[in-house]
Amino acid sequence: MGAQLSRLQFPQRRSGPVQESQRRPQQEARVRTDTTIVAPATPAGEGGLAVIRLSGPDAEKVLCQLFRPAHPPCPFESHRFYYGHIVDKAGMVDEVMAVLMRAPASFTREDVAEIHCHGGPVIVRRIVDLCLSAGAVMAAPGEFTLRAFLNGRIDLAQAEAVAGLIHARSESARRIALDQLNGELSQRLRAQRSCLVELLAHIETHIDFVEEDIEFPDADIWLQRIADLQSELAGLRSSYSTGRLLHDGLRVLILGKPNVGKSSLLNSLLGQARAIVSDIPGTTRDTIEEHLVFHGLPVQLIDTAGIRQTDDAIELAGIERARAKIDSADLIFFIIDGSRPCDADDQLVADMVPEARTLLVVNKNDLGSAPLPLWADRFRRVTISARLGTGLDDLQASLAGLLANNQGDSGENLVLYERRHFDALGRSLDSLGRAVQGLKQGLSPEFIALDIRGALDALGEVTGEATPDEVLEQIFSQFCIGK
Repeated sequence: MGAQLSRLQFPQRRSGPVQESQRRPQQEARVRTDTTIVAPATPAGEGGLAVIRLSGPDAEKVLCQLFRPAHPPCPFESHRFYYGHIVDKAGMVDEVMAVLMRAPASFTREDVAEIHCHGGPVIVRRIVDLCLSAGAVMAAPGEFTLRAFLNGRIDLAQAEAVAGLIHARSESARRIALDQLNGELSQRLRAQRSCLVELLAHIETHIDFVEEDIEFPDADIWLQRIADLQSELAGLRSSYSTGRLLHDGLRVLILGKPNVGKSSLLNSLLGQARAIVSDIPGTTRDTIEEHLVFHGLPVQLIDTAGIRQTDDAIELAGIERARAKIDSADLIFFIIDGSRPCDADDQLVADMVPEARTLLVVNKNDLGSAPLPLWADRFRRVTISARLGTGLDDLQASLAGLLANNQGDSGENLVLYERRHFDALGRSLDSLGRAVQGLKQGLSPEFIALDIRGALDALGEVTGEATPDEVLEQIFSQFCIGK
């Protein structure tokens, strides 16, 4: 994966923000690789249609070698669909529509060609092979979007939003990814970087002309400007928990000893038999992860192996996986069998879960009601029968309440949902904090300028204006092939 991406060698990117004039299609792309890449742009499998995408200097040449329009001649008129056939030496391969988008008026700002064929895997593979034989090379994951970034079509935050849209599991996830793709985050950070650049220019002018009789703003003015920026950045950074919830969803861990009804609860919430249900303890030996949309927000349900004292090596591995999920869970459904007294295995689970993020679910109330132990009072709790479906309304109400508390009023505001952005803004705030301390302590302007540059670089990491190549490779390698 990394080796595929490394062939691009990450050409020199622009040194500043993308201006509107740089986005106009009549301007030449700033970066162009010397290869033409190809990949299916639609998911693998059978379907009515599939799209095969080419990008690079020889996209038109490759297309013309394979495509025979019903009404010649080639070459193509840009941005116009043509009906015809893909052919090889043996004859016709498929009936298709083809379109050529000449640079720079394309997603990658390179010549881009698309072949819209029938969606059979054999057909798609054959057409891709013909493209490769004609001189194209197979695209690495995310390489089309990488080229769009390198050529100034989008910045890095917008490139990540493309992946966010592809992986969106709910309307809220789609909306916040689309906001980021439209440049709302980039524009906000660009304005804040402009303020920092202006401040840095004042400080460096003061350094260069310290012996001249020139009047400069005093430290209080600089402190106020930095304070305003800190407030804006801190407010944006604080939206991360809400943004992550809206985009990635709530992680709900179903935990408990064996045979208390964890898998039955998972099946009841999903409305289908996803997990095997058995009276034999230890049936679930690994985690089972499923997704649903609840109140318009994505929820990830994680069923785990029953936690108990055991010497079984396979069962122990499942138990350790369940333990490892606790820290990353937003909510834990701690399941107990309410028809029987709790035992040492229940106590073991109770001791490992955090009270604030745990809901005690007393299951099997249709089979009787045993007294609860004293430790049960530490948790919020609901009583249900996963088998009959009774009490699930109370369980879902608790889940809805948690979603509402975490969602806040972010529906109308820009939010962060990428951990990388959250960390970068944290580094920027740290640098600004050091600059404030330096100003208050009367340190030399050179030290203040160093911290301001650090804040600038951290913000530039979000949009790709100051991002190490290894970070770029890691980001784009997570994309699907063809995007």
